[in-house]
Amino acid sequence: MLALAIKFILAHLAGDFLFQADNWIDDKKEKKHKSPYLYWHLLIHSVLLLVTLQFNLHYWKGIVLIIISHYIIDVIKLNLNEKINLRTLFFGDQILHFIIIMVAVHFYYPFTIDISSVYSIDSLLLITFVLITTYVSSIVIKILLSKWKMDNESPNQAGKYIGILERLFIFCFVILNYWEGIGFLLAAKSVFRFSDLSKAEDRSLTEYILIGTLLSFGIAIATAVGYEYLIELSVQH
Repeated sequence: MLALAIKFILAHLAGDFLFQADNWIDDKKEKKHKSPYLYWHLLIHSVLLLVTLQFNLHYWKGIVLIIISHYIIDVIKLNLNEKINLRTLFFGDQILHFIIIMVAVHFYYPFTIDISSVYSIDSLLLITFVLITTYVSSIVIKILLSKWKMDNESPNQAGKYIGILERLFIFCFVILNYWEGIGFLLAAKSVFRFSDLSKAEDRSLTEYILIGTLLSFGIAIATAVGYEYLIELSVQH
C-alpha cells in the first residue's frame, strides 16, 4: 500500500511542480479549459504515472481516476481563479488531488483511518500544547507588550506569524531534545534584526524587540517542557 501511495504522490509532485513551466500556468489561467497546455499537463501526469508504476497496467483504473479527477479539479480551479485568493486555491487544489490519490490507493489496498486515535490523551495533549505555543501565546505576548506598543508595527501581521513559526520551531527542538537548534534560531533572528536595530535611533524599539523575543522563546520552551512532563505522566499512568 505504502509503495503504491508513494508512486502516485511522486508522479503528482513531479507533474505539478517539476514539469510545469510558468508560461504554461499563465496560459491556463488566461484560456482555462481551452489552453493546450492543460492537456499537455495531463499527458505528462499520465506518462509519469506509467513510469513510476513501471508500466504495470494492473493499476489502469487508478491512473484513469487520477487523470480525470485532475482535469476536473484543474478546470474548477482555473474558473475560480479570479474569485478566490491564490493561497486558498493552491492548498484546496492540492488537498483534493491528494484525497483522490488516497481513494485510488484504497481501491487496490483497502485501509481504514482510526479517527478515535485523535482523541487519545497523547494526541489531545499535542494539539493543546501546539495551540498554546502558536496562537494563544501570540495573544498573551501582544497583551504583555501593549505597554510598549510601537506605532510602526507591520499592518500585514507578518511579525505575528514569524513569532508563531519561531515558537513552533522551538517547541519541536525541545521535544526532539535538540536544544542546539534554539541557539541557531536565536542567532539567525539576531542577524536579521541587527540591521533594523542599527538603523533605529529609538531605544524603546530595541527594548520592545528584546522583550518580545525573550517572552516568545521563554513561553515556547516552558510549553514544550510542560508538554514533555505531562506525556511522561500519561505513560506512567
